[in-house]
Amino acid sequence: MRALITGVTGFVGSHLAEYLLSQGAEVCGTIRWRSKTDNIEHLRGKLNLIECDIKDANSVYELVKKAEPSLIFHLAAQSFVPTSWHAPSETLETNIIGTLNILEAVRKLKVDPVIQIAGSSEEYGLVHPDETPITEKNELRPLSPYGVSKVAQDRLSVQYHKSYGLKTVVTRAFNHSGPRRGEVFVESNFAKQIAEIEKNKEEPKIHVGNLNVQRDFTDVRDVVRAYYLATQKCKSGEVYNICSETTWQIRDVLDYLLSLSKTSGIAVEQDPSRLRPSDVEILLGSSEKFRKETGWEPQIPFKKTLGDTLNYWREQSSQ
Repeated sequence: MRALITGVTGFVGSHLAEYLLSQGAEVCGTIRWRSKTDNIEHLRGKLNLIECDIKDANSVYELVKKAEPSLIFHLAAQSFVPTSWHAPSETLETNIIGTLNILEAVRKLKVDPVIQIAGSSEEYGLVHPDETPITEKNELRPLSPYGVSKVAQDRLSVQYHKSYGLKTVVTRAFNHSGPRRGEVFVESNFAKQIAEIEKNKEEPKIHVGNLNVQRDFTDVRDVVRAYYLATQKCKSGEVYNICSETTWQIRDVLDYLLSLSKTSGIAVEQDPSRLRPSDVEILLGSSEKFRKETGWEPQIPFKKTLGDTLNYWREQSSQ
């Protein structure tokens, strides 16, 4: 089994590489000259890293030709929703054209890997409470350029299966977290702020955005296991939700992290710059379709995810 991971240096990519190596796979991953490699330093020597610009069609063609993968996990993306309002063109180009380049390279090379496309629950966008839990049949109403880009990725992947027979499987993962999660993401950002407060690097005050929204969280280590199962057991040309089927209000996420803090009396202050132009109020998913086809179940409780994330930032703040 030879697997290619685009975006291997990222949060999910690094965890996926670990999992695939544990399954005996030979793992190739994309890297750019300016890529930060902190997340995969412990895997040096175990990965075949190939330089590639996902937005460049020739670069992606050479990547697929050189890697000769039996599995492709397409994770490379501009993945932070707020950035998509500040840089919509970059988000659309990276996420849509990057995906198109992968699909075109496979088509032109006439190779036959299973291709997992990392979609997102943000594709659902505006969801009313009476429309939850969200299934794959829910209407797609994205509320951000990021969400729009993921819908396009999703539909392109299905179209390439129907038009050219490519073995694409789209996964719409809901929120996922854990160690190495980027500091811009809400639960990881809270954890980092707490860790720095504990080290007296910051005053005892947490800066927050909208604490009222509800999200369906899964541990990243469960998610990458799901991604692998998607390539082994799911039907090509289909779309699958991956989620825990439970929600946490962001306020409760913060409260739980604060309960783990070694510092008491931390104040909470809303920062207007952390508020989005439009926000998805609730994301609660159903992964029944995926569970039935694969037998997957989340194994790691979210409280453990939060504790592990906080400990990760404690280690980082001690360096």
